[in-house]
Amino acid sequence: MLALPMIFSNITTPLLGLVDTAVIGHLEHAYYLGGIAVGTMVITLIFWLAGSLRMSTTGIISQALGELNTDKAWDYFWHSLAIAIGASLLILLLQWPIQQIAFSVIGGSEQVQIYGREYFEIRIYSTPATLINLVFLGYFIASQRIKWVVAQLVIINSINIILDLWFVIGLNWGVSGVAIASVIADYCGLILLIIVLKDELKQYINNNLIWRWKLFKQLFSLNKDIFIRSSILQICLAYMTVRGAQLGDIYLAANAILLNLFIFVAYALDGFAYAAESLVGQAYGQLTKKQRQAQIPLQAKQQGTTNKSHWSAINQIVILAGCWSALIGLCFGIGLLFWGNAWVELLTDLPDVLIVVNQYLPWMIGICTIAWLSFLLDGVYIGLTRSKQMRNTMALSGLLFFVFVGLSYQWGNHGLWFAFTGFMLTRGLTLAWDYRKISAQMDIM
Repeated sequence: MLALPMIFSNITTPLLGLVDTAVIGHLEHAYYLGGIAVGTMVITLIFWLAGSLRMSTTGIISQALGELNTDKAWDYFWHSLAIAIGASLLILLLQWPIQQIAFSVIGGSEQVQIYGREYFEIRIYSTPATLINLVFLGYFIASQRIKWVVAQLVIINSINIILDLWFVIGLNWGVSGVAIASVIADYCGLILLIIVLKDELKQYINNNLIWRWKLFKQLFSLNKDIFIRSSILQICLAYMTVRGAQLGDIYLAANAILLNLFIFVAYALDGFAYAAESLVGQAYGQLTKKQRQAQIPLQAKQQGTTNKSHWSAINQIVILAGCWSALIGLCFGIGLLFWGNAWVELLTDLPDVLIVVNQYLPWMIGICTIAWLSFLLDGVYIGLTRSKQMRNTMALSGLLFFVFVGLSYQWGNHGLWFAFTGFMLTRGLTLAWDYRKISAQMDIM
């Protein structure tokens, strides 16, 4: 029940990306679409790296709520919020060197660079709203108040889509219109969640807030590992865009469409991951509370029937969510097999881009059927707050991605998508292998 509304709300985010692609993809030149691809990639890199705030907040607050310790949950919330505000200010201060370094590395044609920088220079001012919103979302997911997560995502992306169409098609603002629409929508979404939580925010900041370095240290440790994990993921995704730019504007635009389809599937499957974060986190919080009460070490061999029952509940969550994730991933793959060409034609009418996209669409079909495992287990590990394992498995997967790139470099864009498929498969298998080890330690497997 938690996953279903998250799936429907989550797909509004990549749907926005598809609308961005569609309104720009029907302009007369491929470099407009290439500019959006490059500008979005740089902004997405920043925001996805900051996504560690949402993940760490969800994991640690869900465990506190599992322990029935509301004060502790709110302590973590305020400390995460302080980190988000500080990180936002730092990014805004460093926006010029970030832009120069990112766009010099990416390359692309002169026109792609011009429109990519135009998008970046506007969209970067979404940073405070986006980072603060990540903390709010982390709290809402951890506390299983999913209706507000759904409402906010739908409202943000609906506003964004409407403004996209108005600014780009109605007012002819082009790439700038897409960026301005996103900035406005991000702040509208944050305002909504502040209004929803305003009474609780007042209560806990007035009565319970004490700044503790210990909590900052714990959050920094979690965020550090997840940040490294996310950095590796973004390096791999960024390379997809960089390599596309090296192959030419047509390949850059085609890969942008394919990656938007991938992100659409990823966000849908993340509905199960979000549910797993909250459910696993609360169950794990109950387990650790029982262990503290019984004075039993976490990794002790003799866990007792109570601890076994809590870990068994976690295993049941993982298995059930895994079955549904696999089914949804398979459905997406079948959907792309039969209707993928028609979907792509909605995004662009540029003949050269259409030809290239359709050549590489089979890779996306394969990715849909295997990617669900890595998305689901990411959610499980966030709930368990096992950030080091997330970091280490991602590091191995990232290394293998570039090994695959080297082995298949002569295959051009096919080699690139082969490497990305191998990367997604490796992510899932390494996390599954590590999870099996954890279960064995808990005397379940």
